[in-house]
Amino acid sequence: MRNILLQKTHEEAQLLYNHFLHHVQRESPSDLIERFGRLFISGLDYPDSEIRATLLNIVSYKEAEKEFSSILNRCCHILINRWQMQPRTQAYIPDLVALFENLPHPRSAGRYTIRGTPQLRQLVHNFTKTDQYLTLQRLARVTEIEKDDGKPKLVANLIHRYPFLHEHCLLSEDSSYEHQQTVRDIQTRLQHKFEFNLSQYVTYQVRLAKLTRQHQSFAKAGQLIQPVKNPTLLTGRELGRSLKHYVGNVERGLSYQELAQSFISHTSRVPSYLNFKEDFYEYLVTSVDTKYGKKQFNQRLYYHLKNTLPHCDDQRLTEFLVLRTTSQLLNFLVVESRQRPNHYVLVDMITNIGATGTVGLLLKVVLICRKVKPYLEKRFSILFGHYEATDREGVPWLIKSFDN
Repeated sequence: MRNILLQKTHEEAQLLYNHFLHHVQRESPSDLIERFGRLFISGLDYPDSEIRATLLNIVSYKEAEKEFSSILNRCCHILINRWQMQPRTQAYIPDLVALFENLPHPRSAGRYTIRGTPQLRQLVHNFTKTDQYLTLQRLARVTEIEKDDGKPKLVANLIHRYPFLHEHCLLSEDSSYEHQQTVRDIQTRLQHKFEFNLSQYVTYQVRLAKLTRQHQSFAKAGQLIQPVKNPTLLTGRELGRSLKHYVGNVERGLSYQELAQSFISHTSRVPSYLNFKEDFYEYLVTSVDTKYGKKQFNQRLYYHLKNTLPHCDDQRLTEFLVLRTTSQLLNFLVVESRQRPNHYVLVDMITNIGATGTVGLLLKVVLICRKVKPYLEKRFSILFGHYEATDREGVPWLIKSFDN
């Protein structure tokens, strides 16, 4: 019986999907938002009685509580996936998500007691407590035109600045292929926009410095060229230092890229996994300020690596061992998991060696195992989720880390 009801629910859900797939190609976003609100939010006076009856059938089933959030989420994404394709319709995505901000009470009196309406409203209320709705809110913030004036200064409202968070913050295991593609399209667009803005800013700074030397006046130089806005939340000086640090030479006249290549070449000949861990430790601590390292950090790092997969110490080094070692190291250096979001090591590093040096150390890890990069992005997405309801002024170390 349960399987029959589940099958019936899926069949009727498909009717809803087809309904919105049809209308999203023919109606304006504003009309669709009104349509969506009348069907799901007010639950009243929907022009298509067959679709209204289909929805009420779904909410009446015993399985509705488990299935409804996914069905509603899918209906939202049918509209979002279409709207995000064009700049002129992207702005309607936050308006759609905003429908869920002021929901009518499930047990409203009077005419709102029409059959099925209280059940529908209760299920919509339940939806706003799910991770699916949280993901929708994040997606709305990403697609919203950036306006800092009057907007709460929360970490959550900065998500559009950091495309590396998007795959982990905006997707879940049950995300449809279409939604995955939507998020990746948004991610790619914002990443390219940031890279272009950053290159424009760097070019502007180089020209400004050249004109300042020529005219021996910073003020005069600034009048001769059009200013370009810093695309990060770092100060101009912080951004300059960071760029120089990541692109230039950091140790023994070598860049991060060259240090990593040298390490990879060396460890390809080590006789055992234990030897690799010992060399990996030396490779990492050369980037750590000596005074800070001698306090406790170096010892903690050494013992962490020593206790990583100790049963494999006598084995030959493999790509799998390198991947496991680097991923477990990122747990230690950044944050372990959403369930155990301890990140005192990261905060301690940033406090003592700065965000630029800390991210430089993480860069060292990623450069010897490129496959661990998504894992690092996931660590930062866990921190984002942990602090997204926090005032960004209260966690400057986190924002500096994201920008770096």
